[in-house]
Amino acid sequence: MRVRRVVPNLTVADLDGARHAYVETLGLAEVMNHGWILTLADADRGHQISLMTRDLTAPINPDVSVEVDDVDHAHTAAVSAGLRIVHPLTDEEWGVRRFFFEDPSGNVVNVLSHR
Repeated sequence: MRVRRVVPNLTVADLDGARHAYVETLGLAEVMNHGWILTLADADRGHQISLMTRDLTAPINPDVSVEVDDVDHAHTAAVSAGLRIVHPLTDEEWGVRRFFFEDPSGNVVNVLSHR
């Protein structure tokens, strides 16, 4: 399994206000917006940050998202490692397959692959 990208997720109360702060201060550009989550990136798109109000289908917001080439393998590995799965392996309507696990410090990790 290979990690493709890692994106921090910040929970915000005001999505438009947060977008404005990051765009105006850091020069980031919006590259994805689903209304409840948006992703901003630098000009080279090598660095990204996601801002979200409340996850659309999960009971908890993740702290970080990790895109992998094989989410099913990652899920099997997380279960085998005894990690707590806090959002089951799910095919989401916006084109990703994902699950969330909680690490030993309580951080919630969204592991996903694009379909």
